[in-house]
Amino acid sequence: MSAGGPFFRGVVAVVYAFLLSPLVFVTLISFSSDRFIVFPPSGWSLQWYAALMEHSGLQEAFRVSVMTSSIVTAAALVLGIPAAYAIARGEFRGREAMFSYFTSPLVLPTVVIGLGTLLLFTGFRLVATYQGLMLGQLIVTLPFVVRILVTALSTLPPDVEDAAATLGASPWLVFRRVTLPLALPGLLAAATLSFLISFDEVVISLFLSGPRLSTLPVEVFHYVERRADPLVAALSVVLIVVTAAAVLLVERLVGVVRAVGR
Repeated sequence: MSAGGPFFRGVVAVVYAFLLSPLVFVTLISFSSDRFIVFPPSGWSLQWYAALMEHSGLQEAFRVSVMTSSIVTAAALVLGIPAAYAIARGEFRGREAMFSYFTSPLVLPTVVIGLGTLLLFTGFRLVATYQGLMLGQLIVTLPFVVRILVTALSTLPPDVEDAAATLGASPWLVFRRVTLPLALPGLLAAATLSFLISFDEVVISLFLSGPRLSTLPVEVFHYVERRADPLVAALSVVLIVVTAAAVLLVERLVGVVRAVGR
């Protein structure tokens, strides 16, 4: 049996169908006319999309999530670019330890990070504040940014930077005019992933948010505790479409494989 034979193609089709089946069910339920989540729906309607546009709590939480995720992404790039450049191009003692330090939150459960940040931020009065929420999300987004940028910068040809330096360009000018444009695909991928992770983070946000400060995932979490209607399914479809559009945009502009490095 070859890798491209009908058996393997059938297995791949079954796996894809299994992975995509929840999206199909959520999409169908979002168009339900029932007042509760049932499958199959007894009728079809757009009422839950209309209700989604009128829900002030979800709209405010969406605004908070977009604002905090944008700031967290910008902060992750500001901190991650010099760190990744030092790790990818530097030759110094402790380089591997530095990389392990920046990526260490990836091996910890988010509930552990959330509890630790709650205990730490309580003493600094950062709980239920925008500053504390963004710092908590930065802890989980920065490792992804550093990891992607280290891979992207490691694949850049150093000869181009050396040629610019021999022509009299200063290190800062080489970095700004040569390195950053070449690393733009990785920067775009890192920024996109950082924004999506920050926007979708629920565990740490549950620890650090409050009654007057709630992100969209936290608001959805509290909503499903009280109600079980297809409104959440309609919101899920909207988020799926937006996320897929962002990924396709990155793929169309620079290519995902090229963006994260080969």
